[in-house]
Amino acid sequence: MASLAQSVPLHWQAKMLRALFALPTPVRRLLAGTPVRLDGQTLDVDAQLLLKMQQLTGTELHGTSVAAARASIRGGRELVGGPTIEPVTTKDLLLPNDIPARLYRPGELPEGSPLLVFFHGGGFVIGDIDSHDQLCRFLARNAGVRVLSVGYRLAPEDPFPAAVDDCLTAFKWAAAEATALGADPKLIALGGDSAGGNLAAVTALQVASGNARPVFLLLLYPTVDATTRRRSRDLFADGYFLTDAGMDWFMERYVPDPDVRPDPRVSPLLAEDLSGLPPTYIATAGFDPLRDEGELFARRVAEAGVPVVLRRHEGLFHGFASMTGLGRGFKEATLEAASALRTGLAIGRNGRPRRKAVNAEELNGYPVGEWLA
Repeated sequence: MASLAQSVPLHWQAKMLRALFALPTPVRRLLAGTPVRLDGQTLDVDAQLLLKMQQLTGTELHGTSVAAARASIRGGRELVGGPTIEPVTTKDLLLPNDIPARLYRPGELPEGSPLLVFFHGGGFVIGDIDSHDQLCRFLARNAGVRVLSVGYRLAPEDPFPAAVDDCLTAFKWAAAEATALGADPKLIALGGDSAGGNLAAVTALQVASGNARPVFLLLLYPTVDATTRRRSRDLFADGYFLTDAGMDWFMERYVPDPDVRPDPRVSPLLAEDLSGLPPTYIATAGFDPLRDEGELFARRVAEAGVPVVLRRHEGLFHGFASMTGLGRGFKEATLEAASALRTGLAIGRNGRPRRKAVNAEELNGYPVGEWLA
């Protein structure tokens, strides 16, 4: 089956996959198989179907070479991201220290609009600006913001703290050059998915006492603790896209020395003081080994007195924000994150939000739960 998939051009694979996910729900359910229920949650039918396709084609990221894993995630972008989102204009940039970046501007967004500085996921080893191009377009268009996507250095060629240093440099540059980028320097958010969520949180902590600070933090299924195994890592160790073995494979390349992993720049959950973070939205996936640490981070942020929204998408798995071209559940969850970003930046114009429930009207029809007390 894997050899068959490899023999079909990627654009034809993408068309066939989209046709599959466009079938009526009862047909997709039949193809996906018996519903998967675990930990009081039911796996979304489209998530289950996609996992079945992955198992049939044997596409795993770990247990292979770094080059092969990077090629796989680039190919996956075309398969699961959907058609290119327009109208969004882009401009490739080169930041200090030769850090590549791409600026996204949706439609005719006026000067002085908000800006999201975004760090891509990929376990600190794979992923790049291109692999997350569709997600950045999606956030730009649906949140109504400019997005600066940063291509930080990757391990194992450049292990920790190279990515941390690059992301800090990129944020400081964006804050200083916001006006030239067409953005409001007082309305800059930080965000990222998975490893990028880690880097966004770490960057926000590093600039918490500085003059240039983000007004909002968007974290999608972030990895925040490289020191402790939690229940979700055992529950969803295999079969749900991100695996236990895969997490070890990434961390061994990013931070090969276990003694370094308690450093808050690797494990922001272990930071002594989180009170300097801006208002934060954290999305987790129910079938994700990283679920529990992301939710514990949300509660630690709340305990520090920072307004935070925690939203678990029970039926989804890790990486759903890159799969908006397949299945309603993936798209709706990512739309919710975009709406939270839009609302968080709107509130940021008027200072920190009050502690209150966030209703659907404020979030363009996509409820995101409550500010944690």
